[in-house]
Amino acid sequence: MDWSELPRSWGATFLGDGRVRFRLWAPAQAFVSVAFDDRDVDMRPVADGWFEVDVTGLTHGTAYRYRLADGTCVADPASAAQKDDVFGCSLVIDQQRYRWQDDGWRGRPWHEAVIYEVHIGTFTPEGTFRGAIARLDSLKALGITAIEIMPVAQFCGRRGWGYDGVLHYAPHNAYGGVEDLKALVDAAHARGIMVFLDVVYNHFGPQGNLLSQYAPQFFHPERQTPWGAAIAFEEPAVRRYFIENALYWVGTFHLDGLRLDATGQMVDPNDRHILEDMALTLRHAFPDRHIHLVTEDPAHPALLRRGRDGRPPLYTAAWNHDLHHVLHVVATGEEAGYFAPFARERWSALEAAITGRVRASSTGSSDHGLAVPLEPSMQVVFLQTHDQVGNRAFGERLAALTDQCVLRQMTALLLLSPQVPLLFMGEEFGEAGPFHFFLDQDKATSQDLRESRLREAENFGGVAAGIMAADLPDPRDPATFERSRPDWSRADHPEGRRQAELVRALIALRQAHVAPLIADPGGIDAEVIPTAPGVLAVDWRAGTTVLRLRANFLDGDCIAPDAPGTIIFATPGRRGDSGELPAHGLLFALKREASE
Repeated sequence: MDWSELPRSWGATFLGDGRVRFRLWAPAQAFVSVAFDDRDVDMRPVADGWFEVDVTGLTHGTAYRYRLADGTCVADPASAAQKDDVFGCSLVIDQQRYRWQDDGWRGRPWHEAVIYEVHIGTFTPEGTFRGAIARLDSLKALGITAIEIMPVAQFCGRRGWGYDGVLHYAPHNAYGGVEDLKALVDAAHARGIMVFLDVVYNHFGPQGNLLSQYAPQFFHPERQTPWGAAIAFEEPAVRRYFIENALYWVGTFHLDGLRLDATGQMVDPNDRHILEDMALTLRHAFPDRHIHLVTEDPAHPALLRRGRDGRPPLYTAAWNHDLHHVLHVVATGEEAGYFAPFARERWSALEAAITGRVRASSTGSSDHGLAVPLEPSMQVVFLQTHDQVGNRAFGERLAALTDQCVLRQMTALLLLSPQVPLLFMGEEFGEAGPFHFFLDQDKATSQDLRESRLREAENFGGVAAGIMAADLPDPRDPATFERSRPDWSRADHPEGRRQAELVRALIALRQAHVAPLIADPGGIDAEVIPTAPGVLAVDWRAGTTVLRLRANFLDGDCIAPDAPGTIIFATPGRRGDSGELPAHGLLFALKREASE
C-alpha cells in the first residue's frame, strides 16, 4: 500500500471525491479555521488540542492557510507544498496523481551501497529535481548505487543548504514540485540507484517557524540546542509529527532510506526514545523493502545493534567523522579546531577510527568519550561532505589541499575498506573548486554572517593569519552560490578522467571482493597489526576470508607487514613481495582461508 493513501495526524489529506481532511495541533488556541481565497471554514476542536475539519469541493493545488483566533494566518506546518515562501499559502496536494514506474523495486541490500551526496540546488545548472535526472546515467556508469540528497524541506528563501527547514513535509519549491521529486526517485530506481534523504529532526530553522504561536508545547525553551529551543519529543502530537514525516518521505516518495542529522541533539525522556520508535514504525510499515536508516553520529550506539540474522532491527549505520578527521590531518597537516585531538596522536587515532572505535560526537571533541566499537557495516565513511568542505572559511575541497598522489591513496582507502563509502558531488573527478555556505534569507547583516562563518571555520581547519571576516565570501551573494556548483567540464579533462576511472575501477573491485564480506551475517572483526608510525596495517576477517590493508602515509618508502593473499589493488611503485611500499603507497589483499 502507498502510505500516502492513509489519513495523517497532521496536515491536509485527500480522502477522495474532492474531500480533504485538515488537521492541526494548536493547544494554545480556542479557535482555528481553514482560510481559502474565497472563504473560511471553521475547524472543530477534538481531544488534546487538535482541530479538524473535512472540506468538500477541493482540487489539487487549492491554496489555504490556517487562521488563528487573533486573525493571524499561518502556513500548515505539515504543508505538502507551498505556493510561494514559508510565510505564504500552503497547497492541497493529491499524492495519487503521480503514476509510478518503479513497480517491483524493493531497494538494494546495504552491503552494495556506494553513496553519493548531492545538493540539488548546485548539482546541475538547473538546480532542480528534474535537472538532476540528467546526471544519473553517469553516476550509474561510475558504479554509484545510492544518492543522498541534502535536506529539501521548505526553508526560508530560495538558496540554502536545507538544514534550516521549517515545513518538513514540503519539498523546497525552488527545486521543483512534489511530482518532480517523485520523478527523480523513479528515474534513479530505473537505473538501480537508491535514493536517501537527509532529514533534520533536531531543530527548526529560525525563520518561518510559527509553531510557538499556537503550539508552544512543541518546544522546550528552557533547553537549547546549538540552533534554538529543543523539541519536546515526549509530546504525543510532536512525536507523531516526526514519525509520520519519516513515513511520508519513505512511503509517499518511495525513498530507500533517511540520514538523520545531529541525532545527539534529540533528547527524549520517554522509555522508548523517539529514534527507536521511528525506526520500528518504519520497518513495520515497509517489511518487504530494503530501508536504510543512518544517523549522523553514534550518540545512541544501542540503536545500531544487529539481530541474530545480521540485519539491523533499528538503524543501519552512523557517520564515522573520526576517520574523516584523522585522514584530513594526515592528508593536509591541518591541526586546528575539530582536528586537534586527532593531530596530537594521529597514528593511534587512525587505528582507532578505521577499526570503528569512534567518538559519540561528530565534533571530535575529546570530552564526549568513545562510543562502543562499531562494525564496518555500521559505519558510513567519507573524505569530504557538505559539512567538512562548506564550513571551511573558503570552502576548499580536499583536491585543493593535497597533491594527487595523496588524493588517490585516500580514495582507494575509502572505497576498498569494508565500511560503507560516501562521495561528495564532484569528488569522483577530483573537483577542486569550492563548495561554500550560502543562503539568501537571514535577519543578520552580511558582516555578522561572515563573522559567524569565521568562528565556524576555526573548527574546520582554522583560518590563516591575517584573514578577517570581511575576506570571507558573503553567504548572501548569489556569486557564492554559483561558485559552489561542480565544474562538470573538469570531468572531461585528462586529470578528471583519470580520477573518475580510478573511482570506477575501485567501485567495481569493491562490489566484486569487499561487498560480499559486508554481507556476511557473522559480521567483520578488525585487527590492527603493529607497525612503525605512519604505516597502517589492518586485517578485517569475515568468516574464512581476510581483507588486508597495508598503507604508507609517509613521504618516503617503508616496509609494511606481510599481506598474505591475492592483491586486488595496489598503487604504483610497490616492489615485489618484499613488503616495501613507496611514499603514500597502499595495497589491499584478499585471503580465503580453508575452513576448519
